[in-house]
Amino acid sequence: MDLKNAMVKYRWIIVILFFIVLITVPIWGPDYILFFCLFFCLYLALAQMWNLLVGFSGLLSLGQQAFIGFGGYTVAVLTSYYSVNLWISIIIGGFLSVLLALLMSLFIFRMKGIYFAMGTWIFAEMLLLWFSNWEYVRYGTGLFIKPTHQPSMTTIYYASLIMAIGGLVVLYSILRSEIGLGLMAMRDDEEVSETIGVEPFRIKLFCFLVAAFMTGLTAGVLYIFQSYIQPYKAFGIDWTIILLFIVIIGGIGTVEGPIVGAFVYVLLSQWLAEYAYISLLLTGIIAITIILVAPKGIMGTVQERTGFVILSPRRI
Repeated sequence: MDLKNAMVKYRWIIVILFFIVLITVPIWGPDYILFFCLFFCLYLALAQMWNLLVGFSGLLSLGQQAFIGFGGYTVAVLTSYYSVNLWISIIIGGFLSVLLALLMSLFIFRMKGIYFAMGTWIFAEMLLLWFSNWEYVRYGTGLFIKPTHQPSMTTIYYASLIMAIGGLVVLYSILRSEIGLGLMAMRDDEEVSETIGVEPFRIKLFCFLVAAFMTGLTAGVLYIFQSYIQPYKAFGIDWTIILLFIVIIGGIGTVEGPIVGAFVYVLLSQWLAEYAYISLLLTGIIAITIILVAPKGIMGTVQERTGFVILSPRRI
């Protein structure tokens, strides 16, 4: 049995071992490893949802930070002003993000391509301006998140792990469902897919709402960890750059790509923290190098050259 066949045979063992390592980090890992894995899980969850939109639905969103900021501010307001339970606040933030996505869809789903991308970005910028000039949320100075009972770092870590697993399960379940078949048909040829009964608008809207919900939830966990939210960071374009880096480097349109991309990004961000003044330059150089070596991202190139897929989006 060659290496490829062996890895295919034992791919679920690889997946299980991967999650066992993450689940047991608080037991054996020092604080540095715990923080590393926490950020890895959060970025993975966010990146998988962006991957769902861009890599599988053909929706180039430059405004996912709208849901990140909205979900984060929901948790901040509910916990600080109204003493709402922390976890209930996070769930409410997810549902409010869905409502925001529905509002956005009334306008941006009339657009296509780059116009859709610009529409999502404009909505995020509008929210940035609104929150930075809104007295209720203390303008641009931001809010401290003050839950009635501050969760432990281990609890926050497991919440982030749930988000990561949830993002993977949601993406994988969608891709292996009838909606996933529609997405694959649309990615091959959207016009032809309509002739066989696929409804692109309905499928794309569903994916947009799912991505908004999961992004809002993940943002809530992120800002519980950070304990502070500020509009210029929460609604900033930096989020789009981070998600683009993770998904493109890992392999857009692959389930495994954001996993590898999130690991690479967190590793680089930790390493480049010592070189803050040139960190963007170094990150850009590394990204260009990886793209030149692996044009379809790390996992996309591996799959193209070897045919090895751990989590196949296609139903067999």
